[in-house]
Amino acid sequence: MTPAGEQLSPQQGVAAYLDHLRVERGTSRNTVDSYARDLRRYVRHLSEAGVAELRQVNHEHIVAFGVALRHGDGDRPPLAPSSAARALSAVRGLHRFAHAEGWTGDDPARDVRPPSLARRLPRALPLDDVVRLLGTPTGEDARALRDRALLELLYSTGARISEAIGLDVDDVDRRERTVVLSGKGGRQRLVPVGCPALEALDAYLVRARPALAVKGRGTGALFLNARGGRLSRQGAWRVLKSAAERAGLTTAVSPHTLRHSFATHLLEGGADVRVVQELLGHASVTTTQVYTLVTVNTLREVYATTHPRALG
Repeated sequence: MTPAGEQLSPQQGVAAYLDHLRVERGTSRNTVDSYARDLRRYVRHLSEAGVAELRQVNHEHIVAFGVALRHGDGDRPPLAPSSAARALSAVRGLHRFAHAEGWTGDDPARDVRPPSLARRLPRALPLDDVVRLLGTPTGEDARALRDRALLELLYSTGARISEAIGLDVDDVDRRERTVVLSGKGGRQRLVPVGCPALEALDAYLVRARPALAVKGRGTGALFLNARGGRLSRQGAWRVLKSAAERAGLTTAVSPHTLRHSFATHLLEGGADVRVVQELLGHASVTTTQVYTLVTVNTLREVYATTHPRALG
């Protein structure tokens, strides 16, 4: 750890902060990687402003960085509002950490607030579309069996794609019909698995995974690629996107499509929002409650189109 009182450059401060997130906070790799990209841009911004030491940063430097994020800066393009907000959050975290460590006399980012974002409702597929999507990988070859098992598991558990591809074979308990998912910040949760997903997993584990595994180096990963290694996030996303195209879905899909559908369908079926929170691995119920807006909007649409006196 850099000793208090030593004059840190912005680069040194960022390196120490990222180490703190990784080691002490247990922040997920994806989040740390995103913060690293945002803070590299921030360091370049400070360098161009003539800032050589972290203690020289003031409120105006951070405000100017926020403007550059939204409008572009030199050869660096503007960021989407959500990405700009994330970058400012990274900068705030950096300066809060540096001040707490005694490396700066104050926290110049204390009064900087990321712009408020319009709440975007998650996009969920109708149940009929989900059924079509899950039935798309046909055939009995190893790839089809793997893809069917992956898609079934994503919808059955509400797992993030990164959580699904991070699974090892031992994380699935077929007797208890559960799976252990490792979410953000290393938090683990036990989630039930439905019968169709278990059947697809059994078919994959018995008839497909052994053939894929012999091509690799003995990894314990549940989902394998054609070379016998762990399936990547990009590979899993391609499986979902390809299945959606073959199913003829007109709604755009994203890596979270089946997760959103899982949560929305549970709430529409009467599940308690706290239970859905636990299944999704959300730290706060506030994050889960956005799905209740989806179901309320659906109710309004149905009411408006079917009730004889809904319209004035």
